[in-house]
Amino acid sequence: MAEFVLRPYLSSDEDAAIVLWHRTWQQAYPAIDFTERLNAWRTRWREELAPTARIVVAEQNRVMVGFVTVDTTGYLDQLVVDPELWGSTLGDALIRHAKLLSPDGITLLVKAIRFYERNGFVHTHDTVNPVSGRPVYGMGWTR
Repeated sequence: MAEFVLRPYLSSDEDAAIVLWHRTWQQAYPAIDFTERLNAWRTRWREELAPTARIVVAEQNRVMVGFVTVDTTGYLDQLVVDPELWGSTLGDALIRHAKLLSPDGITLLVKAIRFYERNGFVHTHDTVNPVSGRPVYGMGWTR
C-alpha cells in the first residue's frame, strides 16, 4: 500500500471532500440514503466547516483518502477515512494531527467509541445527534 501524505486543505479540494464524505457515510450507514443530503452537506461545508475549521487532508497517490476538521474550540466535527483504508493507520494519523491542531483538547460526538478510546479519548457524556436524532457518545481528549 502506498503511503499517504497529510497536508492543509485547499479550496480546490471541496469536490473531492464532499464525494469522499458521502461515500464513507454511505458505507458506514447503508440503510440511510445520503444522496439527498449532498446539497446540504456542500452548503454546510462552504458556510460552516471550511471557513472556521482547520482541515487536514490525507492523500494517497494524489487522491484524497481522508480528512479531519477541528474548529477553534477544539471540536472535531468530521474524521473521514476512505472505506478501503478502514483499519489502516490513516485514522490514527489524522487524530494525531488533530491533536497538534488543538493541543489543549478535543471534543467530539461519536459512535466509533473503540477507535477514539484507542487514541486517548474518554467518554464524557451521552447525547443525541441534533440532526439524526440518533444516540451518540460525547468524548474528549486532553493532554
